[in-house]
Amino acid sequence: MADSRVTVGVERGDRFEIEVDGDNLIAFQGETIAAALVAAGKMIFRRTTKKGESRGMYCGIGVCHECRMIVNGKANTRVCQTLATPGCCVQTQEAAGNVEIDY
Repeated sequence: MADSRVTVGVERGDRFEIEVDGDNLIAFQGETIAAALVAAGKMIFRRTTKKGESRGMYCGIGVCHECRMIVNGKANTRVCQTLATPGCCVQTQEAAGNVEIDY
């Protein structure tokens, strides 16, 4: 899917790649993981425990906890508050990520 970032009148930091579910996506210095995912068209960040329903970015400020993903092996990371870093590994989370919830 094409990148959906605004390009006119925006200055960005350095460009780099992050790994998301085995695929490489473009991110920029100073950008959250959630912003990079949404720009790449990836809207499902996790699935719920009981019904397996999809969840993604909702509030964008870390209050709702819907954007929890596994980042560099740590489950329940709120990607709307986590800056993308070169080479970070992000995975769609199933349920609670098989670990204790870390709020």
